[in-house]
Amino acid sequence: MALLDLIVIFLYFALVIGVGVYYSKKASKDLNSYFLGDKKMHWLTLAMSGSVSNFDVTGTMWMVSVLFLLGMKSWWHHWMWGVMLPAFGLAYMAGWVRKSGVITGAEWMSTRFGDDAGGKAARMVYALMAVITCASFIGYAFQGIGKFATVYIHLENLADYLPILSTLVTTHKAQTLAVLVLGITTLYVVLGGLFGVVVTDVIQTIILTLAGLLIVAIAFVKVSPEVANQVTPPGWESLWPVWRIPEYKGTENAAYEMFGLLTLVWIIKGFFLNSGGPGQMYDFQRYLAARDHKDAAKVAAAWPFFLVIRWAMVAAITLLALAGFADVKDPEMVMPQVLQHYLPVGLRGLVIAGFLAAFMSTFSSTSNSGASYIIKDIWQPMFRPDADEKQLVRGSYLATIAIVAVGIIIGWNAESISSIWGWIMMALGGGVIVPNVLRWYWWRTNGWGYAAGTMAGILLSLIPLIWKLPVYVTFPIICAGSFAASVAASMLTPPTERAVLVNFYQKVRPFGIWSAVKDGDEAANKGGFLADARDPVINTLTAVVGMTGLYIGPMYLVGHWRCEASVWLAVSAISAVVLYFRWYKKLEQ
Repeated sequence: MALLDLIVIFLYFALVIGVGVYYSKKASKDLNSYFLGDKKMHWLTLAMSGSVSNFDVTGTMWMVSVLFLLGMKSWWHHWMWGVMLPAFGLAYMAGWVRKSGVITGAEWMSTRFGDDAGGKAARMVYALMAVITCASFIGYAFQGIGKFATVYIHLENLADYLPILSTLVTTHKAQTLAVLVLGITTLYVVLGGLFGVVVTDVIQTIILTLAGLLIVAIAFVKVSPEVANQVTPPGWESLWPVWRIPEYKGTENAAYEMFGLLTLVWIIKGFFLNSGGPGQMYDFQRYLAARDHKDAAKVAAAWPFFLVIRWAMVAAITLLALAGFADVKDPEMVMPQVLQHYLPVGLRGLVIAGFLAAFMSTFSSTSNSGASYIIKDIWQPMFRPDADEKQLVRGSYLATIAIVAVGIIIGWNAESISSIWGWIMMALGGGVIVPNVLRWYWWRTNGWGYAAGTMAGILLSLIPLIWKLPVYVTFPIICAGSFAASVAASMLTPPTERAVLVNFYQKVRPFGIWSAVKDGDEAANKGGFLADARDPVINTLTAVVGMTGLYIGPMYLVGHWRCEASVWLAVSAISAVVLYFRWYKKLEQ
């Protein structure tokens, strides 16, 4: 990179570390400040923070790679990671989470299952799952940022001056760069807590939006309608999923051959993932940090709007790659190669700083939330129940560093971005979605059932690491095993204490199979399952359609497919109007 690019990137790093130092005193007051920002932050800043935390460089590289390989039908692939979670959040889930009034998702287990042995088991297992998930996501981020950085930063000359590091710098260049970036990011996360994370996320949203608009403008000008039609294979712009892609048989992309089966599994997984609410990541934390349940719903509603530029940018990078590179050996390297090839000096530094912002925002949110589980749900209950707030905050520093170290080990040993992402989403994630769904909608699920189902899921998620089976084989096995363990353990042990169930129900008011708890509650019994679920379900489906148009429309626009873009943007606008009257007006009342 040119000197100007390096100066831009250096100034950005100085800015975010300065933010962490500035907020270190405010964040260290107590755990509520460190992990939830005193629940005083505006819903719009929380939405910006949450959305930019999804805007990670590794995930963007993966999105470009699957769009490059599969075309617009790769949209169905994104259902597996909960792309529609904000739709469920705005309709009802964000409010359910916020009404619980806890600090972490694992602490929520005590609200739902009580503090008896079963409730403690559920909380401990949930925290364990959260830490494993967060560490795995750090490993996934490690893979991506290392690959991304190798295109721009050349360490080979450093080996001439430091011979002792020659093997590390040359043989493990990507891993060395990843450790460097993770180390800098960990510094401001440790210092600033959620205050520092959210404020830097707002800065990063601005930088990423500017960078994304720049890339979209370049692609829109350079890839004319004629070029787009020439460089894209037949049917590339179609959303309609095909049953099979025969040309991928026996290739490095053979995993996508049975595309129809994969699409069914991705959608089913996404539906249950979203129905079970936020998982063990920062989305749960952003809803809990809202000022009240109405603000939590607004966080979910605003979340997708700050991601629109990401989807447009993914299409722009992919079209530039198709137009400019005839042979790409590693699809995961498409994005950094395009940026290196098309962007001029100075602007390249801004865009790279933007992608570093994307990486840092996701990494900071993940490590901060992971540390909250270690301290609040494992270390304090088991080892230091009498610890004061200062000890807990200092412990949070060490927990953050520890979870980053474990993530680095995972990332160092992973084969690729796609391999670790697929395992996290479809194996590890598949192991917890059934207990997560049952905890909200079925009163009889107890702490032992949740713990047994989750542990079974964790153990069964090891199957893909031992045997290389297709995801449409392993995913049903993992879910079935988790479901059987959860239901069996729940039915073989006493139900959760009635007082705990009534307290939870009166706080949250979930719909589902709660008739045994609603007995005697005249207001609750006026409806029924269908009556209680009607508005949330309709609003969720409307938001799903609207979000699809919001993301897909700009992607078509970048490629000059004006008819498709107009239709999807119109669908999104109509959905927004419907939600304004059916959801927002009622929320405000």
